[in-house]
Amino acid sequence: MDTAKRIKVLIADDESIVRKGLRSTVAWENFGMEVIADAPNGQKAWEAFLEHRPEIVITDIVMPEMDGIELSRKIKEMAAKTKIILLSCHRDFEYAQQGIQLGASGYLLKTAFEDEELEEMLKKFQQELSVSAPPSPKDEERMETLLFAWLNGHSCKFPEELEKLHGGQSHVNGQPLLIYLIRTAECGASWTELRQEAEKNDRSMREGTIIPYGEEYYYWIVPDTLRGSADSLLVESKSKCSQLKWTRKESLLHSDDLKQVFQNLHKEAELEKLYGISVNHWPDSIWKAVNLLYANPAADWSASELAEEVGLSRSHFSILFKKAVGDSFIAFKYKRKLRLAYGLLRDTNLTMQEIAERTGLGDSKYFSKWFKRCTGQTPSHYRAQQKDDRSRTD
Repeated sequence: MDTAKRIKVLIADDESIVRKGLRSTVAWENFGMEVIADAPNGQKAWEAFLEHRPEIVITDIVMPEMDGIELSRKIKEMAAKTKIILLSCHRDFEYAQQGIQLGASGYLLKTAFEDEELEEMLKKFQQELSVSAPPSPKDEERMETLLFAWLNGHSCKFPEELEKLHGGQSHVNGQPLLIYLIRTAECGASWTELRQEAEKNDRSMREGTIIPYGEEYYYWIVPDTLRGSADSLLVESKSKCSQLKWTRKESLLHSDDLKQVFQNLHKEAELEKLYGISVNHWPDSIWKAVNLLYANPAADWSASELAEEVGLSRSHFSILFKKAVGDSFIAFKYKRKLRLAYGLLRDTNLTMQEIAERTGLGDSKYFSKWFKRCTGQTPSHYRAQQKDDRSRTD
């Protein structure tokens, strides 16, 4: 496996001998892995995590500045799929249980674990984290057939195949899924192009699964951790095509719940087709407001100004906007600016001042502070990281 495809590992321990030992004694390359950093305390580990975004973190529980439990909590909040192994010198299972409840994958005693024990974990992680190719049109057709058969009681294979597409990270392994049913009549191209762009910008978006259903509908299945990104993408698509409609449901942790979700979505789609009942219809004024925000990204609209522009009072506009879009006006506006900033940093050579002006965020100093507050990294670091990723894959 070449370096560009290696799984990144971060080691955090306040004992340098432990960090050096793990670096040198484990045959990381045999698991397609590379230790990209090690850290002597929790705070340094968190900074290294933000910089490198490793897929695996091996951390001591007891460390200065930030312990391994707090580090695990912060990591799981930002990147729920990260694999975490906890290390300790003590048989303190209460600490270990806290870590497991937060989503840690395993717990090892530094003074007692065998190499084979760690290697078994790494082998499992390698299988789960291996990047698979996106489904081909034939795969999508097959999933459509399996879904139809499952919903009509003719086959039980669909949940199993869906789990495979998500690398085991599905409803049966503690990762709830969001299921969107998207009606793309007259909007198919717009939504498809935006989805492809989003996948290019945010690699995590590739974790979603698209299943066509008939000529007008798509099921879009994504982990709950991508809720914000998925919603933003659909809203952006709708700003370009007002006919786009979608419904979202959440699955629980059992296949029976998953089937109920699909059946409910299917029933709602049938009602909409037969009787014109829409469970997600934007008023014209809100569609106009969203379109204005996307067409004029540098404009610093206030809620009052935009409300007046679309012919509503400020209070009515705010209530209607939140109900239709799902975000408050302020939250939506800044999410849009962040998506635009990502694209300009990644795809252009504009200066920070020019990007600040194009996103309506004033000067470069304020833009840099705002971007770091939103993402945990500076815009210059994000740009350098994107260039480095491209050079590795070229």
